[in-house]
Amino acid sequence: MLPALPLDEAGPYVAAAYLVFFALVLIYVAIMAAKLGRIERDLTELTELAERREADGTAADQREHETVGATRE
Repeated sequence: MLPALPLDEAGPYVAAAYLVFFALVLIYVAIMAAKLGRIERDLTELTELAERREADGTAADQREHETVGATRE
């Protein structure tokens, strides 16, 4: 049984197939890296927002306790 193409003629096609596959993998990795970067930025922003809300809530609770304590006296 003979191959579809002689081996000396199939070489460039095999190389081209590997190059296309490598390019697709490279594009996939680039897309995943971009998504990961966006997710990290979003997560950082959400963390900062939660910390600010927590700090504001703590300050509001302290002011409330001070106000309640002042009215009781």
